[in-house]
Amino acid sequence: MTHETEHLALLARIATALERLAPEAIPAPPWIASEGFIWDAAKASLTPLPTIARVPLALLKGIDRQRDQLLANTRRFAAGLPANNALLWGARGTGKSALVKAVHAAVAAEASAPLKLVEIHREDIASLGKLLALIATAPVRTLLFCDDLSFDAHDAAYRPLKTVLEGGIAGRPDNVVFYATSNRRHLMPREMIDNERSTAIHPDEAVEEKTSLSDRFGLWLGFHNVGQADYLDIVRAYAAHFALNIAPKDLDRRALEWSMTRGSRSGRVAWQFIEDMAGELGQRLR
Repeated sequence: MTHETEHLALLARIATALERLAPEAIPAPPWIASEGFIWDAAKASLTPLPTIARVPLALLKGIDRQRDQLLANTRRFAAGLPANNALLWGARGTGKSALVKAVHAAVAAEASAPLKLVEIHREDIASLGKLLALIATAPVRTLLFCDDLSFDAHDAAYRPLKTVLEGGIAGRPDNVVFYATSNRRHLMPREMIDNERSTAIHPDEAVEEKTSLSDRFGLWLGFHNVGQADYLDIVRAYAAHFALNIAPKDLDRRALEWSMTRGSRSGRVAWQFIEDMAGELGQRLR
């Protein structure tokens, strides 16, 4: 074997070894085939959803201001105009995630360009940069959604999220906007922030590090438990939409009894009551 042949064989072995070391290319998802996807961090891929579980926007009662603001922001984004990342925070069961999904459906139906919904789970936030790199080259506009986003003490995942949302030199891709829901306004537990104040050498700087994450969201929408009138409006809207066979007075009475047994009034409690009522009446909701 000549030196030249040995040299070529060595280069071939090196090339083969480098190919084995190189990360596998992430396959492009079928963007047009589905309206929604879930990010699979382990496989670094997007799983298409045949359907998205949601209710029509018209059925979301008692959150008119939040609905109008998120709808306007999403319409601007879908039209290629500047739009903000949005944080929907507040009490459980008050319609935060339902609003995101309903707004997506409403805007996607009227938009001239494809608008997709991509969900990333809280535990996969560390892989957000890889997901954004995949979406950045997509021929669609994307609402990136994280439900129930929050961070606990000793959880460092909020730092890369801050960078990805706003602070990195690459910035957020133009075809992506990030919507998150949380029970906490600052995404951190109050005791965690208070502990930083009491133990840090420079408490103001330590607290700012923890709370500045929520500042990366230009749009803050607060959600609170609804009053009795709004709760009954939600129940009545659901009952009318699904044509439940029950007298209005009986519906109101049963709905109030249901809320008292749950100790709260919210959109989620109203929906749970409607599911129970429909089952009792032998009617289907879908």
